[in-house]
Amino acid sequence: MLEVEIKSYCDDPSSLRAAIVSLGGVLEDSLIEEDSYFNHPSRDFAETDEALRIRRTPEGQVVTYKGPKIGTRSKTRYENEVAIGDADAFAEVLARLGFRPVRTVRKRRELYALEGAHVCLDSVDGLGDFAEIEILSEDREAAEQKLFALAERLGLSRFERRSYLELLLESESSR
Repeated sequence: MLEVEIKSYCDDPSSLRAAIVSLGGVLEDSLIEEDSYFNHPSRDFAETDEALRIRRTPEGQVVTYKGPKIGTRSKTRYENEVAIGDADAFAEVLARLGFRPVRTVRKRRELYALEGAHVCLDSVDGLGDFAEIEILSEDREAAEQKLFALAERLGLSRFERRSYLELLLESESSR
């Protein structure tokens, strides 16, 4: 399975929230996520378009590997997530193996279920507000069509393929 995701800038979170609910969206969770990213000791994930992160939420902690993006319209990629019991201990193991911390991305996320997809309304520290729409699928093209059609119905139009990490690092390097 692939995670097929599109992301859009969100200029008016209140209007988007109302649009999600008007289409039948159900709020599943509202939480803070802290994503700590690491770089491989012998290859640069920025060059290979991969990611390794530890996510901390009130519900638990997971380590996630994301492969390179597939295609050009969405942020489709192979993704595998594994629950871990102690994020700090796992980060220490990564450091002892030579992985280097890159940056932590912190966001407030509202997660909605809508028409078989997840719609996330994210407020990212240092970046602002975004909407992500994602589904798991084996058919990337059909999934992309579904996601972009839903995005249009929600009034989303300014799409972004870069990750929050990429946007933050670019913002910091341009200062």
